[in-house]
Amino acid sequence: MNWHLLNQHELIEILGAKTDGLQQVDADEKLVTHGANELVRVKKKPLWLKFLNQFSDFMILVLLGAAVLAGLVGDVADTLIILLIVVVNAIIGFVQEYKAENAVEALRNMSAPFATVLRDGNIKIIAAKYLVPGDTVLMEAGQVVPADIRLLEVHSFKTQEASLTGESEDVEKHSSELQGEDMQLGDRKNMAFKGTFATYGRAKGLVVQTGMETEMGKIAILLSGGETITPLQRRMTAFGKKLSLFILAVCAIIFAVNYLRGEEMLTVIFTVISIAVAAIPEALPAV
Repeated sequence: MNWHLLNQHELIEILGAKTDGLQQVDADEKLVTHGANELVRVKKKPLWLKFLNQFSDFMILVLLGAAVLAGLVGDVADTLIILLIVVVNAIIGFVQEYKAENAVEALRNMSAPFATVLRDGNIKIIAAKYLVPGDTVLMEAGQVVPADIRLLEVHSFKTQEASLTGESEDVEKHSSELQGEDMQLGDRKNMAFKGTFATYGRAKGLVVQTGMETEMGKIAILLSGGETITPLQRRMTAFGKKLSLFILAVCAIIFAVNYLRGEEMLTVIFTVISIAVAAIPEALPAV
């Protein structure tokens, strides 16, 4: 949902919000439907399984095949060198994945512990994990934004969004609807995002997304190594597989040509293995 494109009347209608805040009974029902407003701890894979997964890439399997072939023809040195290259890259990939999991925990620590809301017509301070879509939240300088919020009223309100967008400067907010469906997060000036920091002024807004549905939650899903695969990962995997198949085809042609020319079999095999190992960018999976 492009919340930044909606006016205040549309927001209130879609979210089932009220001008004096949600009734507690309605908030409790929504909490059951949407779940707690917190980043979920994804069940971690065992460390040994993480390490073994580093060897599942197609290019790495080709290199392992080359190592086995080199071993079968008696070239122990080449076998050990290839295995060393593969293991080193697996260690690099494992370390990067481990760091990503720690980054998810860092995102959890950035979440606001409490939030000021309108409930039953009164201003209350509640644990931020109990926020639900449609809640009216009051924010002021010095607070962490507790959820993704569409702003209704602003008074010189600015937020620091470096943790989400990388923008180092404070972003000045407003409450008017915007135009443009493809607008980047940093340009959605009528939104305040979970995990960012209010640096100036005060504001009132409606909670539109909570928990893992927030922009910060989407980042946590990517970092957790769950089922979501980034576009870059898809392109790199597809490229690596196509490149490996191309290299194998070239090696097959070289093998056939040299074999038909009457070259010694061991020499041909060593040549093909050398070309495969040299041509395959074994560091690509780790990158």
